[in-house]
Amino acid sequence: MRIRPLAVEGAFEIIPAQHSDVRGVFLEWYRFDALAAAVGHPLSLAQANMSASARDVVRGIHFADVPPGQAKYITCVSGAVFDVIVDVRAGSSTFGAWDSVVLDDVDRRAVYLAEGLGHGFCALTDGATMAYLCSDTYRPGREHGVDPLDPALGIPWPAARPVLSDKDASAPTLARALETGLLPRYHAR
Repeated sequence: MRIRPLAVEGAFEIIPAQHSDVRGVFLEWYRFDALAAAVGHPLSLAQANMSASARDVVRGIHFADVPPGQAKYITCVSGAVFDVIVDVRAGSSTFGAWDSVVLDDVDRRAVYLAEGLGHGFCALTDGATMAYLCSDTYRPGREHGVDPLDPALGIPWPAARPVLSDKDASAPTLARALETGLLPRYHAR
């Protein structure tokens, strides 16, 4: 397993070693000790989520209030997605920056994002199924989003006509979320 930092501080790409033979493939898609060594602290697990999306669905950009925040470890178990991590932490040196990784059922990569970072993805295939390990449980009212199509972010979603939920379509721009105090504040670890 290789773990490399992404362009957004607090985000990492995890590249598992895959062992293939005539029976199929085996891999370790999550190792608490390897992740803790890379990010500097363990990921406490409180909830696991799964979503399945049709092609061209864009989910996000979602984030949780900090504290407590919600760190996530995410992989695509079936199909493929264009996965995006956005720094929505006011005061961060990488505020407004984003990075992307293609997650799929071939390379079987994963991403880790620290508390306070925003996350979204675009399904590249029908039935793209994502698995999330989360450090805290879902807390309605403490979960927020910014507009994934915000021109200021400039994310090149690979969908001619992105399909959004009503909630994501009406989310504020990053600038508006900052202006209204919706965003988490950056605190160096």
